[in-house]
Amino acid sequence: MPGRHVTDHQMRLFMKHRATDPIPVAAARAGFSAATGYRIAQDPRLPSDKRTPRERRRPDPLAVVFDTEVVPMLEASPGLRPVAVFEELMRRHPELGAGVRRTLERRIRQWRALHGPEREVIFRQTHEPGRLGLSDFTDMADLGLTVAGAPLPHRLYHFRLAFSGFEHAHVVLGGESFVALTVGLQDALWGLGGAPREHRSDSLSAAFRNLAVEVEDDWTVRYAALCSHYGMAASRNNRGLAHENGTIEAAHGHLKRAVEDALLLRGSRDFDTVADYRRFVDELVGRRNARNRKRIDAERAVLRPLPSRRAEDGEQAMVTVTSSGGFMLRRVFYTVPSRLIGHRLRVRLHDDRLEVFLGGTHLMTLPRGRGYGDRRRAHVVDYRHVIHTLRAKPMALPGLVYRDQLFPRDAYRHLYDAAMAALPEKAACRLVVGALALAHERGCEADLAADIDAQLGAGVMPDLAELRARFAPRSGALPEVTVALTPLSAYDALTAAAPVEEASA
Repeated sequence: MPGRHVTDHQMRLFMKHRATDPIPVAAARAGFSAATGYRIAQDPRLPSDKRTPRERRRPDPLAVVFDTEVVPMLEASPGLRPVAVFEELMRRHPELGAGVRRTLERRIRQWRALHGPEREVIFRQTHEPGRLGLSDFTDMADLGLTVAGAPLPHRLYHFRLAFSGFEHAHVVLGGESFVALTVGLQDALWGLGGAPREHRSDSLSAAFRNLAVEVEDDWTVRYAALCSHYGMAASRNNRGLAHENGTIEAAHGHLKRAVEDALLLRGSRDFDTVADYRRFVDELVGRRNARNRKRIDAERAVLRPLPSRRAEDGEQAMVTVTSSGGFMLRRVFYTVPSRLIGHRLRVRLHDDRLEVFLGGTHLMTLPRGRGYGDRRRAHVVDYRHVIHTLRAKPMALPGLVYRDQLFPRDAYRHLYDAAMAALPEKAACRLVVGALALAHERGCEADLAADIDAQLGAGVMPDLAELRARFAPRSGALPEVTVALTPLSAYDALTAAAPVEEASA
């Protein structure tokens, strides 16, 4: 057809038909004229081979500076970004103009492809069932979760089997630690029902940060012992090379996006308790595992059997209860019943709680607190532990170092602020301490807090005597017990009825 160029496809079609047909027929079948066919028969090269190479249509703006200035910069600093080279060139040669940036970037990319250093190669792996399990932590702060309206800074411990994609996620309230790794890993293995032949984690640099060398060495030994307990070979990727743990690193993004989608469908990012949020994550991960049930079942069949018991998943510490009514552990002060003052206690630390023992006897479970920084301290206080002494010394309340943590609910804190503003200090302290003592003795902490909030909201200062009268036990609620005493004469009748045995001769 006039005005249209012959393509390589038409040329090949013409040459194919020319072997069996005359030139006019072959040209018609190829879609061009017979004259074009006779001309092509004289020069059988493809049209693409006849084209002359496209030459530069305008002068090269980098011809003067690229070899003399840009290349030496790239050779001296292989990791230098093109934008940094561009800014340096603009400083040296402002006459080049900003329009050369894209040209410079393309030229640098081409130069690095031809003359740049060798780049690291990622080797794709084939995973065998039952061979490899991986662990890592991922930060969830960017999701904006809250518990009872308060922000919940936390991480997820994430375990995954490389072959089947089985996942387990454990909510970690603190930072990356060996305790969190131990709990999460063992929960995953016991939920799975078996253990892989190898377990790989990252370098644990966050868990080991700021530790003494001897403590880090101890944790390394404990990690190896934990894996040995389950018959797994322990391995770690090199520090700073996250792609070596890529099977779990890539899964972090998928899991976080799944959590984000589930939160959007839920319509709220606030949970009543941490336990509710843990349940939410467990249900989400369970649904994800259900999609891979066949592969998980196939891999479960070749996993190593579990040992008869779990390994110890908490850290041990010995503390002494001081005269302050508590003990200090990891920059956190915990209160305990005052009868334990002077005793040496054994504490087992978990991620979210402390188990307290006196010898081999379990005493109590305390929520775990965390102190941050060199000088910051935290307090975990139960007012029931100290209220009996505070009631005798109410004036200790204003200067108490853990006064803000002493109040079990915001209502009592509001009562303290209002009383200190409206009453003399002594009367205010007696009112607040008396309210706390009433909450403890009557077991009415929540109801009393609601009543205090209502009165403060109405602009009325609560009266301690009225509060005691309102929350005193109701006389009608006490059962009436009538005790009928047996008359003593009844015992005489029993004695008279008993036969008297004659003394033997």
